[in-house]
Amino acid sequence: MTAAVLTRRPGLARLRAASGRSPLHLACLAVVGLVVLAALLGPWVTPHDPNAAELGSALAGPSGEHLLGADVAGRDTLSRLIAGARTSLLGPLGVVVFSTVAGIAVGMVAAWRGGWVDSLLSRSTELVFAFPGVLLAILVIAMYGEGLIAPVAALGVAYVPYVSRLTRSLVLAERARPYVSAYQVQGHSALQICLRHILPNIAPVVLAQSAVNFGYALMDLAGLSFLGLGVPPLTPDWGRMVFDGQTAVQYGYPLSAILPCVLVVLTVVAFNVVGERWADRVARRDK
Repeated sequence: MTAAVLTRRPGLARLRAASGRSPLHLACLAVVGLVVLAALLGPWVTPHDPNAAELGSALAGPSGEHLLGADVAGRDTLSRLIAGARTSLLGPLGVVVFSTVAGIAVGMVAAWRGGWVDSLLSRSTELVFAFPGVLLAILVIAMYGEGLIAPVAALGVAYVPYVSRLTRSLVLAERARPYVSAYQVQGHSALQICLRHILPNIAPVVLAQSAVNFGYALMDLAGLSFLGLGVPPLTPDWGRMVFDGQTAVQYGYPLSAILPCVLVVLTVVAFNVVGERWADRVARRDK
C-alpha cells in the first residue's frame, strides 16, 4: 500500500530502477543541494539586482555583463533565477509543512479511534482528494487575490489526503505490534504512545512522501504563477519568469522563458527521485 501511494508517477519508478543505485540519486541530491543553497544565499550571490530594469539591455543575449542574457524589461536572467529560488521553494515548503502536520494528525486520529471517527475522517479526506488542488487554489485566489498565501493554503489542504491516508495505514500496522499493547498495559495514554513511539517509527516513510509532495507542490505553484495567478509581477519566481518570458519568445528570444522551465523540471524530478529513493531504503530496512 505504501509503495502505491509514494509512486504516483510510474515513469519515475522505471527510470530509477534502470539507472542503478547511485548516479541518478547523487545527481538529484546535487540538484536539491544547489537549489537550496541558491534559496538561502540568493541575496548575496546575485550578480545584479534582480528587479533592476535596463531598457537598453532588453532581450540581450548572453554576454560578459549578463551571463544568461536579459528579459524583456532588461532584468538580468541569472540574477532572477537565483533570487527566484527562494520564492519558488518557500511556497512548496509551506504546502508540505501544513499538509504533513495536518495529515499526520488526521491519519493518527482516524487509525487510533476507528469506528465512526475513522469513517468520518476517511470520507472527508476522500472528498478533498477528489477535488483538484489547482482548481481549489484558483478559486481561493479568485476570492482573496494574488499572492503566495492563498495558493499555499489551498494546496496545503489539497495535499492533506496524501499524507493522512499513508499515516492511517502505517499507524494501523504499528498498532497491531506488541510494543503498543505493552505501553497500553503500563498506563500510557494514546497521545503518548502515538507521539513518542509510533510517530518516530513511521516518520521516515511520511517524510519520504512529503519530499515527493514538495516536488508536485513546486510544479503546481509554478503553473499558477505561469497563469499570472501566483506571486505579484515584480517578485522573482520561476513560474512568473515563464509568464513574463512569453513576450520574449514571440520576438525570438526564448532563453528567459526556457531556463526557469528547465529549473522547475529538474527540481521537481530531483525531489521526486530523492523522496522515492528514501522510501525504498526504508522499505528494505523494514523487511
